[in-house]
Amino acid sequence: MTEIKYCLYARKSSESDERQALSIDNQIQEMQEKAKREWLNISWTLIESHSAKETWKRPIYNQLIGEIKKWKYNWIITWAPDRLSRNAGDLWSLVDLMDQWKLEEIRTNWQNFRNSPNEKFLLMILCSQAKLENDNKWVNVVRWLKNKAKMWIRPWIAPIWYLNQKSFERNGWKIILDSERDFVIKQIFEKVAYDWYKWRDIYKWLKEDLWFKTRTWSYVALSLVYRILNDTFYYWEFEYPKESWNFYKWNYEPIITKDLFEQVQKQLNLWVRYREKNKVFTFTRIMKCWNCWSGITAHEKFKKLASWKIISYVYYNCTKAKNLDCKEKMIEENELIRQLIGIIDILKISETDVSDKLKEELKRFNNFQSLFWKIQNNKNNYNDIWINDYMKYLLREWERGEKREILSYIKSNIFIRDKKILLE
Repeated sequence: MTEIKYCLYARKSSESDERQALSIDNQIQEMQEKAKREWLNISWTLIESHSAKETWKRPIYNQLIGEIKKWKYNWIITWAPDRLSRNAGDLWSLVDLMDQWKLEEIRTNWQNFRNSPNEKFLLMILCSQAKLENDNKWVNVVRWLKNKAKMWIRPWIAPIWYLNQKSFERNGWKIILDSERDFVIKQIFEKVAYDWYKWRDIYKWLKEDLWFKTRTWSYVALSLVYRILNDTFYYWEFEYPKESWNFYKWNYEPIITKDLFEQVQKQLNLWVRYREKNKVFTFTRIMKCWNCWSGITAHEKFKKLASWKIISYVYYNCTKAKNLDCKEKMIEENELIRQLIGIIDILKISETDVSDKLKEELKRFNNFQSLFWKIQNNKNNYNDIWINDYMKYLLREWERGEKREILSYIKSNIFIRDKKILLE
């Protein structure tokens, strides 16, 4: 007969220590009392604060399943079946262990589930009922939020410059102006509409001039500035759900007028530039800025000549991701290639780092030159032309993919400083 080894598993849904603070203690106390009454010896206790709605997301539960598979224990004591599983994946893992006789019994406060068809079926019903309860909660919450929107009540947290006023009456809570910060929002829209401010200018103005902070005492992010300028809530309407084009009017005090909001939208549309989708430049994501260590990006400019011919130029510049005030200058792609060719001679490139594809192309290039040089005896030796010289040739003549491959063989970090290429 297999030795009986008991493990007590206790779980609460909330990961916060403040919510359901006594839940786990009560579970452990009740099950320990049950173990004393039934003369059971609990050898291990596993405690977890995690939701069971998603499969294989609980680390302690995954540890429990793994240790059962290793025969560390074969009986589980827990408060209720829904403490173990609220989804189909975790339930399947329990039933599968019972089918393999690695898990012999699950004991709860009210009933026991042994490794028999009827009791396993009852366990599946109770855990499926817990899953149904979770699913119904989601459906009911969505329906409740839609009803609040139809009642002209914003169904989620108030945006910045507004506050949620708590109320114990049903649907009695309101959204009120934040008296400490409401004076700023109107100035933001007016600066964009009348003074031609861009959202980066607004961001700098809030952070550097006003030292403005949100309710959580953090600076306003650049993305939040853009969302504010596109939020219809500040004049009279709100959209729910997002991107559904279902607009509801609300009964709170607006900060701006609709005319001011529409004028801001016109200004935003003027700033939008057409950008070709999936545009890939040759040397992006390879180099860094020397001043702020941000990445290097690229953009293309077009010039119309007197002959009506249009030529394009590609410029590389700092993304300013780590420092918006970075003063690094732009560098044109042809000048960049010229400098890269100049530093190839000082590089130490091992032939083991060169791909087979490049070696084959190098052989073909030697064979091509041998037709003109009349050197047939060395046509299969790719060392006739040095790798550095061939890399220069590719940087000058070949397409984007080959140029990027060339730079992948350079083991040093590449920086741009004062329109010059540097190696670390």
